[in-house]
Amino acid sequence: MITDDLDLAKNILNSGGVIAIPTETVYGLAGNAMDTNSIASIFRIKNRPYFNPLIAHIGEIEQLKSLCNTIPVEAQKLIDAFWPGPLTLVLSKKKSVPNLLTSGLDKVAVRMPSHPLTLKLLKSIKYPLAAPSANPYKYVSPTSAQHVESQLGSAIPLILDGGQCKIGLESTIIGFEDNDVVIYRLGGLAIESIEEVLKKPIAIKTKSESDMLPGQEKKHYSPGKKIVLIPFAGALPSLVSPDVLITWKPQESSHKSISLDGSDISGASRIFSLLRELDNPQIGKIFIELAPEKGLGKAINDRLMRAAYPF
Repeated sequence: MITDDLDLAKNILNSGGVIAIPTETVYGLAGNAMDTNSIASIFRIKNRPYFNPLIAHIGEIEQLKSLCNTIPVEAQKLIDAFWPGPLTLVLSKKKSVPNLLTSGLDKVAVRMPSHPLTLKLLKSIKYPLAAPSANPYKYVSPTSAQHVESQLGSAIPLILDGGQCKIGLESTIIGFEDNDVVIYRLGGLAIESIEEVLKKPIAIKTKSESDMLPGQEKKHYSPGKKIVLIPFAGALPSLVSPDVLITWKPQESSHKSISLDGSDISGASRIFSLLRELDNPQIGKIFIELAPEKGLGKAINDRLMRAAYPF
């Protein structure tokens, strides 16, 4: 069922059920983050391995006190600047946080989404929501209620419809190692914006050797097709039918473009919908031009490289 009925959504969540919710990034598969049965249902519905932890979504800053032991000074600066918004912080967790949520790690990933419908829902319940992307594990993330319905509609009782996701990329994930601020996942908040707030360069560590975090798998966001990546502004290939060419911005030689106007905002909002369109048996090999390596282009390229990783 696709609906915007918040009371119905809240009733299902309060009874331990799992629903899909909209955020400004992508749609999430949500359940009570403090209830191990709800968390287990999320893993089962997504067919997600239990070693891959989930993000807790909160509606009030005060909820951090029930989830985290300490908040580093630099974490507080980022909270003040970017919450609610597409930023996830990895912080030391309290013992009351279920180990299933964090895959046994001593840290918990937390964010406050800015989508008004989901923020209203979060403010109306007494617990945070665990909410990974509402799609089968490693498939393309959903940016509309219809995307969720086409993949998981029969597995969940309700999809809360908040329209098309404004950003279209998952949240940027940041952690704190000793005195360093580290980006674990490139996402909907540009690195340049983070560095401007912290007044220093940030390390990127999108593949952790010790901890698994969302979005770190080499193969992810895949439409199930062979993808060949082309450097931005590089030479374009000659095609053989039924191969297709996707360029960064519109060109006569391409079938489609990632961005409609050459901006990273347009590209980010379209990338997952475009990858879903390419999951078509009539399409052969897919050639895709990468985005410029700036702003959200870095996160777009991260998704494309994982989507193109060898089968």
